[in-house]
Amino acid sequence: MSTPASNQRELLSPPSDAISSLTFSPYTPTRLLVSSWDKYVHLYDTHSGAEQPVGSELTRFAHAAPVLDCCYGEGDGEVFSGGLDWTVNQLDSETGNVKTLGTHDDAVKSICYNSEIKSLITGSWDKSLHLYDPRSSTPLSSNIPQLEKVYSLSSTGNTLVIAMASRMIHLYDLRNMSQPWQRRESSLKFQTRCVECMPNGLGYASSSIEGRVAVEFFDPSDESQARKYAFKCHRQVEGGIDVIYPVNALAFHPTYGTFASGGGDGVVSLWDGMAKRRLRQYQKFGASIAALSFNKDGKYLAVASSAGFEDGKSDGECPPETVKVFIREMAEGEGKGKGQ
Repeated sequence: MSTPASNQRELLSPPSDAISSLTFSPYTPTRLLVSSWDKYVHLYDTHSGAEQPVGSELTRFAHAAPVLDCCYGEGDGEVFSGGLDWTVNQLDSETGNVKTLGTHDDAVKSICYNSEIKSLITGSWDKSLHLYDPRSSTPLSSNIPQLEKVYSLSSTGNTLVIAMASRMIHLYDLRNMSQPWQRRESSLKFQTRCVECMPNGLGYASSSIEGRVAVEFFDPSDESQARKYAFKCHRQVEGGIDVIYPVNALAFHPTYGTFASGGGDGVVSLWDGMAKRRLRQYQKFGASIAALSFNKDGKYLAVASSAGFEDGKSDGECPPETVKVFIREMAEGEGKGKGQ
């Protein structure tokens, strides 16, 4: 089912280069962070404006190189970033100041904050995982070598999921980081692009560059592992040829546990992972989907689009006019799964 775009709008003043990530605040439902290859982290209020809310940029944080990821910490004022300058940064949304917490030996690809252990977790192409305590005078608390480059991180409760090169997936118990709790091989046959934990803490979804998504569960029992599955998506028949696109982004609805996927085909789909069915497909966006995020109550879905290789740009160049952030207001029950 294709869903029209009548209840979505475009944010003013988007980044000037490709978007790498975006995330709504866990605290204020209209605060949105966006990281970009334009060397900035942008902070927006998605609903500012008296008559017709159009959103506005509240501030931006300058970096020395493109920024690959960003996240919130313990409150709206605590923001973190990492990118191609190899540094892990703490950003002050009141002053716009950028403070370096530490450095990796290569690009910082993925970061996430875990409120259970009150630590920032960063994964790098240098094949390492860092844990930082932002409250400490010596923030770096752990440096944990990995077997491959880290591509994507996600945590829920005390569980951390790391997706790496060579299709490796490691699960850690954050209370004991001496070794992985479980070592897995991805259910997907090609490179992992994104991993995202379920809000109920039972498992995770992962996506690949080859138009597939896998749904898996933490419980290592045979019964639980028999429930895992993968499916094809974000594929288009063009000129009689089946064209396969990467699935760049995943985001779980915080209330219903359904999830959205965004692909290089410019399409966003909503899935019921438990019932193994697609709930709806939204009208096609003008360029590849770069990132997705539901806000804290699931009322809004932020969608970032940026053109690149999937859009026929042989050099990966991203025309500024294709860089857009859309805010979709979810209709009543729009994210509900089957039988909810």
